[in-house]
Amino acid sequence: MNIEEFDYDLPESLIAQTPLKDRDHSRLLVMDRHSGELTHSHFKDVIDYFNPGDTLVLNDTRVMPARLFGLKEETGAKVEMLMLTQIEGNDWEVLLKPAKRIKVGNKLTFGEGKIIAECIKELDQGGRIMRLYYDGILQERLDELGEMPLPPYIKERLDDPDRYQTVYAKESGSAAAPTAGLHFTDELLTQIREKGVNIAFITLHVGLGTFRPVSVNNIDDHEMHSEYYQMSQATADLLNETKANHHRIISVGTTSTRTLETIRRDHDQFVATSGWTDIFIYPGFQFKAIDGQITNFHLPKSTLVMLVSAFSSRQHVLNAYRSAVEQQYRFFSFGDAMLII
Repeated sequence: MNIEEFDYDLPESLIAQTPLKDRDHSRLLVMDRHSGELTHSHFKDVIDYFNPGDTLVLNDTRVMPARLFGLKEETGAKVEMLMLTQIEGNDWEVLLKPAKRIKVGNKLTFGEGKIIAECIKELDQGGRIMRLYYDGILQERLDELGEMPLPPYIKERLDDPDRYQTVYAKESGSAAAPTAGLHFTDELLTQIREKGVNIAFITLHVGLGTFRPVSVNNIDDHEMHSEYYQMSQATADLLNETKANHHRIISVGTTSTRTLETIRRDHDQFVATSGWTDIFIYPGFQFKAIDGQITNFHLPKSTLVMLVSAFSSRQHVLNAYRSAVEQQYRFFSFGDAMLII
């Protein structure tokens, strides 16, 4: 399939720059995955589409304040480093800006030496493997020196960094938020549980792939970057029970979807496991795990548009996106949501 088949026209004015005051007051476009029928609603009413016995799966990853501004030790030149994925020990895959002049052996300093980063390997497209040196606990140093790494299409400064975290964020390690979950409040989650809907948690740390566009015309040639995931025994047991009782599993976000489908692909059932996934879901993919998904509106020609198209159809999804544009929905990370079911 050609990448152009997943393009759509989006006025820049519809790219949400700030979150709404109330998380669950965003709009919700509900789409029947089989017929493509659309219903316009609001996110606080998403509970109306759940049934007792359903299981809602949330990604509890927490975004690190992983954007650091520092200096190249040898020259004093300014540099920006975005930490993406912990490789092993204190070695991290990062994006550097500017990257051209950072070679193996070069050192960067942040916070007057509170963090030192040494380049140990050069990667493509501004990527590097950096070895970090610091005293104490890295998370504390990042809390002190780092900034939240908002996507490049968000130009406004975020007054409250917690608005780029889900209310249930727990496991630190992401370079970006699982944004479909930003719409939930503690109160809404309580109401969902009271209806008899199960809530389960998995973890997938969002990494490099989020920041890189598809650069090939034929999507079969695209290579996904690996991201770390884990599932507990309690979650695996609950999901297997949900399937056995013929209830639905509804994933919140493409990150939850990729994790669930990876585990079902590799094990034919849900198991307690962890590892790295580079699963690429696009039309033709056979879903084994999920029966519905909540997702935001994604960038044109992105792997995420391909994923939701695979769950329904490309025609249905692009028609839904055209309707959302006509109805002035808000797009991308701080934008409105879709429920495909």
